[in-house]
Amino acid sequence: MSIDTRPAPGGRGGHDRAWRVGLVVGAGLGVAARFLARRAHRAGGGGLVDWPAAEAIAVRRLRAARDALSPTEVAAAQPAYDAAMRRIVPLLERHLGTHLPGVVERHEVVDRGDWARANLVMFRHLVGRLEEQLLQRDEAREDSLGAGLAAVANRFLTTRQVAFLLSFLGGRVLGQYDIALLSAEAAPGRLLFVEENIRATATALDVPLDDFRVWIALHEATHAFEFEAHPWLRPYLAERLERQIASFLDDARTIQAKGLGQLIRRWRPRSGEHLLWGLMSQEQRRLLRETQLVMSLLEGFSDWVMDEVGAEVVPNVRTVRERFEARRDQRRRGLDRIVARLTGLDMKLEQYRRGERFVAGVARTGGAAAVGHLWDGPEALPTEAEFADPAAWVRRVAPETLWAHPAADS
Repeated sequence: MSIDTRPAPGGRGGHDRAWRVGLVVGAGLGVAARFLARRAHRAGGGGLVDWPAAEAIAVRRLRAARDALSPTEVAAAQPAYDAAMRRIVPLLERHLGTHLPGVVERHEVVDRGDWARANLVMFRHLVGRLEEQLLQRDEAREDSLGAGLAAVANRFLTTRQVAFLLSFLGGRVLGQYDIALLSAEAAPGRLLFVEENIRATATALDVPLDDFRVWIALHEATHAFEFEAHPWLRPYLAERLERQIASFLDDARTIQAKGLGQLIRRWRPRSGEHLLWGLMSQEQRRLLRETQLVMSLLEGFSDWVMDEVGAEVVPNVRTVRERFEARRDQRRRGLDRIVARLTGLDMKLEQYRRGERFVAGVARTGGAAAVGHLWDGPEALPTEAEFADPAAWVRRVAPETLWAHPAADS
């Protein structure tokens, strides 16, 4: 840096005053820059996501929808779900051969905003595992205004990404068995019914609202059975989720140390695979594949039960199912398709079909007795090959049931 030392036109005194003023201004700018840098770091150091802001944005968007219901209207729907659960639970207990403690009591009708609030807990659990590692900085970067502003920008963008995803899903989810897989306490879950979405979908399908409520309640109550009657299932999924997060943290540290090139060089997209698979390591792929198999079984089993038991409580269950399936396909277009592809939600849509085909195949091969072995434990979970060949699963896990269905094994 060069400094002009020539006297000012006003003589020596003017030069001294100008020098002193410049020194003060320069020092002031330095202090201001450090102050702004520290303020920026403090603003960005609150975490990857501004959770109150994400919640406020998502809830505001969801409650601004034209078909949003008032709290009074949502509360008025509660008796209909109470009655539906009183009808459903005894049928499920008889059909599945087990007691479902507390399921009737632990259900709640919510609007889209309340659903978003409930699911923010899950998002915070997941992100909380990541941000401790990702927000580590050395002392040299603490005073960098550029690094501080980058942290603020990252927090701003991530907050809005979370809010967008919550509002996107909040406008589509009908019901949910709400459990916190990563929670330290294995507390029982609860059933959530998003009344606005259920009403909107029943209208779009042109089916009676009360019948559709019962149909959705049956699906979610079956999920409650899957988790509550089989204590091994939650820790099994939680362990895989924990290991996936740990692996992603390793990737984040690699990116910090070596840049994105390391990850890009690993990218090996294959025809027919989801975009995310191409960026995953072999271990990440294996863990996700195991998780996807369980999720396919969970969803497929619930859909199968809806058909098996649904006829007893929903007179037009076949019509409801056919119209609902057609609507699922129609929604896989435009923005919905793009978001589903980027987030992996399109894999969930395939889980329903794939899982139900497998469970139905098990039922055809070994009957209800074979279906009863689906949740025996991790060792009874189907392999990738068995998902395409249910009879092979029956031969491995429940061969004794083939005597009741000898033709199926021929």
